[in-house]
Amino acid sequence: MVRVVNDDAPPLPQLHPRCALFLDFDGTLTPIMLRPQDVEVGAWLVPTLRSLQSRLNGALAIISGRPLSELDAFLAPLRLPAAGVHGVERRDAQGRTRVQAGAPPADVLYTVERVVARYPELRLERKPSALALHYREAPHLGDVCQQTLLAAVRPHQEDWTVLLGKCVVEFKPKRATKAHAVIEFMESEEFAGRVPLFIGDDATDEDGFTAVQAAGGAGVKVGPGPSGALHRLADPDAVRVWLQAALAQWPQSAQPQSAP
Repeated sequence: MVRVVNDDAPPLPQLHPRCALFLDFDGTLTPIMLRPQDVEVGAWLVPTLRSLQSRLNGALAIISGRPLSELDAFLAPLRLPAAGVHGVERRDAQGRTRVQAGAPPADVLYTVERVVARYPELRLERKPSALALHYREAPHLGDVCQQTLLAAVRPHQEDWTVLLGKCVVEFKPKRATKAHAVIEFMESEEFAGRVPLFIGDDATDEDGFTAVQAAGGAGVKVGPGPSGALHRLADPDAVRVWLQAALAQWPQSAQPQSAP
């Protein structure tokens, strides 16, 4: 049985062969770990994603805060259409990759490095054109991390922004968002004319929910907490059950068609 967060949650949207499916990674397809590098991919994940990609005629993409290189390592041998670093990197269905160039300002990097030197429990992750300051091993330092990066971004807020995620604060280009990534995918041949669904667990997925719902689709929030998504699933295991149940219900001969 698919578990939702509470009995009052609306019914889950139908996942069918005319959908375009957008999936977050951490907290959605895999449980969140104390350290991001310690994530373990369930044996179900790669075969299920491969089947979904085939049955959706390629209209499946991973939309994550992780770099594409990390997503590829976790999902090998798959190289799916994907947006990494919240849209800084994007790989289309033909395997072409576009990266928004630009390094975080030197004064921001210097400020963050000083905070990490002061608090060794923190972890600085350097991503393509972005920074992430993790405090999962020291939750009491959340305010320090947030205040540090929010102050650091002020002189650069025309071009840069800060995202507050689950025990992480990220500094990234303002023009790169999960919403922009979804919109770009929906303009491509493989995704156009389909009903978009976005599944994610974090505040950083909210603009993705907004984008798909504005296009006539649906967002599915994984786990508790406030959200603009119309639907809920309890945890990554509930996501697995939902995805596999949809596959089991699709006739093997079903051929996806454009949505009316």
